[in-house]
Amino acid sequence: MTLSLGIKSDPVEYRYSYEWLFGLMREMRVENLQLGSCFEFYHVDDSYFRDLRALAERYGVRIRSCFTAHRELGGFFTGDQRLESVARRSYERWIEIGGLLGADFVGSNPGAVYRDRIEHKSTGSSIFLRHLTELLHKAAGAGLRGLTMEPMSSAAEPPSLPDELEHFARTACGYHDEHPGTTAAAFFCGDISHGVVDASGEVLHDHWELFEIEIPFMAEFHFKNTDARYHSTFGFGPAGRNGIIDLGELREILDRRSDGFPVEELVGYLEIGGPKLGRDDTDPLLPDELAESIDAIRTVFPES
Repeated sequence: MTLSLGIKSDPVEYRYSYEWLFGLMREMRVENLQLGSCFEFYHVDDSYFRDLRALAERYGVRIRSCFTAHRELGGFFTGDQRLESVARRSYERWIEIGGLLGADFVGSNPGAVYRDRIEHKSTGSSIFLRHLTELLHKAAGAGLRGLTMEPMSSAAEPPSLPDELEHFARTACGYHDEHPGTTAAAFFCGDISHGVVDASGEVLHDHWELFEIEIPFMAEFHFKNTDARYHSTFGFGPAGRNGIIDLGELREILDRRSDGFPVEELVGYLEIGGPKLGRDDTDPLLPDELAESIDAIRTVFPES
């Protein structure tokens, strides 16, 4: 397995243009983009994405992945068939967008069960997995390699616990194995800053434990830093001095488990929100924050 470096587009949303981001990526020698979602994407004409793909290619950038930015596909867990139907239609459009962009993977976090209806989690998980396995057929038709799910940091956002990770992976991957000619594969989009902390503040499952459980099903992952309670998200370098994510530990895991991934090339996307959005004194800080994080990652992964 080889590691390649990418950036998720979330922090430029409504702040800078995609052309600006592609230019910055060319300066930083980062070729892989994970496109984060926004409201307009689900409604805009196909020609927008053809133009975006062509623009990226002119800058030497490939949009290899599409992944939601706003938890907007969580309707499968609400217990309301009207919201479930909207989530399904939106996910189908998300897959179509990935196909237009020539992406390998399209994905989302599965969703969240309402805290006041936590008993619905099992039913919601079954509903999501039923839709996901059906969507694997549409993904194959769109030319995708696979659909990805992101394990989260909360017992209300499955899969997050070890048994849930195994169940979601085995169900989705097992379905693909039963229908290899008509479905895309199913994978995890991992995250090195996700862990599970209970209501008392005790860490039940830390980020490395969960990351390693996901490895046999992981096709891509997110680079980002966090605090000891997994509350905040930030980058590396100067902005991440107080973070708990040790990139050297990640290097050790990837080297030790290199043969355990289901893909030959694993892409790690820097996923940070950047400085405060929409302020004259913070928006201009975004390029330095992205560059500092990329430099810090390359210090540990110089070949990426």
